[in-house]
Amino acid sequence: MTNANKNEFFEALLYMEKEKGIPAEYIAEKIAAAIVTSVKKDYGSKDVVFCNIDPVEQIFDVFVRKNVVEEIEDPDTDILVADAKKIKRGAKVGDVVEIPLDTRAFGRIAAQTAKHVIRQGIRDAERGQAMEEFQNKNQELVTAVVHTVDPRTGNVTVQIGTAEYVLPKGEQVPGEELREGEHVKVFIVDVFETDRGPKVKISRTHSGLVRRLFEMEVPEIYDGTIEIKAISREAGSRTKLAVYSHDEAIDPIGSCIGPKGTRVAKIVDELDGEKIDIVRYHEDPAAFIAEALSPAKVVSVEPAEDGSKACRVTVPDSQLSLAIGNKGQNVRLAARLTGWKIDIRPESGFYGE
Repeated sequence: MTNANKNEFFEALLYMEKEKGIPAEYIAEKIAAAIVTSVKKDYGSKDVVFCNIDPVEQIFDVFVRKNVVEEIEDPDTDILVADAKKIKRGAKVGDVVEIPLDTRAFGRIAAQTAKHVIRQGIRDAERGQAMEEFQNKNQELVTAVVHTVDPRTGNVTVQIGTAEYVLPKGEQVPGEELREGEHVKVFIVDVFETDRGPKVKISRTHSGLVRRLFEMEVPEIYDGTIEIKAISREAGSRTKLAVYSHDEAIDPIGSCIGPKGTRVAKIVDELDGEKIDIVRYHEDPAAFIAEALSPAKVVSVEPAEDGSKACRVTVPDSQLSLAIGNKGQNVRLAARLTGWKIDIRPESGFYGE
């Protein structure tokens, strides 16, 4: 490689570093590896070929290392003393000499490799930026635009920023009809790297969506005064939310409902009419279970004697249907909220209804 070509080569590496953010040392390393791979074929693929490219010092050397011997056994790895002395004065048997190769012969390899590395580097950088962007949004609520709806599978493609992602049918609220161009809130459940770039799992049914909506609407939750202890949800139908106040002067339920119910009303509207029960969290399991069965009134809660997280709850006969709920939904959500198995019995002991 002539001095002019060498200068142009290194100027190009530094330009790509500045413009594309790909380190010149990284590109040089990939080019050197490609040259070594190519030249090794001429030496029986033996590890005798070396390439040194230093963008800072502007060094571009390709050479073959051979052992100085009295008699050649392998022409790919050995060189006679007389020939070695032409390269290194004073060479003797047992020495290793470095035979320089004409770098002009590798211009094409260098150019092709540089193009490939730069393209790959740009793709990797874009993937890295996308991954970082979504990692920052992991477990967060974002606004997406509905792009297309697959009539066969029911899956919806949505656009978040400049990227498109699939909202599977199973992560959509039952009965909800999303239309092209519509803006919807989605919860980013997880972000992970794949061979094809970052993969983002999004949902409209995840309880995290409700949590983030309350954090947005209730300042006391956002600043940590009120804590959401647990959520159980059957998307599109009903959600139970257990809240606790770290300040005795602040009512956690009233704060979540808001003046004249405005705060919770906004969330219900966002969830297209989904019912929301807000209950007070208690450290005492019996008190918490009684709260969780709201709006039903509870007479008593008797934990199982074997120490398992199971209990028998007694309610007034008139409250039995309310405690169980439509198709068992109220007791089912209460069980998920508390983590306890709940067996409901009427106060009379008879299931009259």
